[in-house]
Amino acid sequence: MTVEDPIEYAIEGIGQTQVNARIGLTFAAGLRAILRQDPDVVMVGEIRDAETAQIAVQASLTGHLVFSTVHTNDAVAAITRLKDMGVEPYLLASTVRAIVAQRLVRRLCPHCKKPAVVGEAERKLLSRVGAADATVYEAVGCKSCNGSGYVGRIGLYEFVQVDDEIRRLIHADASEQDMAAHAFRDAEPLMSSGLRCAAAGVTSLSDVLRSASGVVA
Repeated sequence: MTVEDPIEYAIEGIGQTQVNARIGLTFAAGLRAILRQDPDVVMVGEIRDAETAQIAVQASLTGHLVFSTVHTNDAVAAITRLKDMGVEPYLLASTVRAIVAQRLVRRLCPHCKKPAVVGEAERKLLSRVGAADATVYEAVGCKSCNGSGYVGRIGLYEFVQVDDEIRRLIHADASEQDMAAHAFRDAEPLMSSGLRCAAAGVTSLSDVLRSASGVVA
């Protein structure tokens, strides 16, 4: 069962609810109605306010699997965002299981991309993923890509699993930097994911920097 704004894809076998604030059908109201039917899995299109956040957390506390989205710069910032909405740290530590952050970058056109001139600062960035000597490419533009230099897009991702240490950090009201330091000790952040794509010639370094700027690197 879902609550969405808007419903972008009709999915067979899933009860989808369109938000309509004019008649009082908000995310929070739709979520309450769904929970009365005791579903096993609930998807809330987006947690935008304190009321929706509280209901989603309470639903997870009572045994429901809740999926949702929150607008933040990176995965760890989702914890801070939910705190800002008024969710108590001890509730976050008990309910949040995993967070995935995503950015989309444009895929370089294979017909016209060309090697780019890379400066010292860019090489230093690439060295984070062991690709300081990699050949990176830039967009040119041709008939195949309608002059844009890009064809399609590819996702950059980072995954944070909330383990015992992150729960402790949430309880201690630790900073995002402290949580990120632990979360990405053995995992790859968004920026590193993007740098690997640039080093592989899939996208341009400039597009990675444009899309992933401001995230924890």
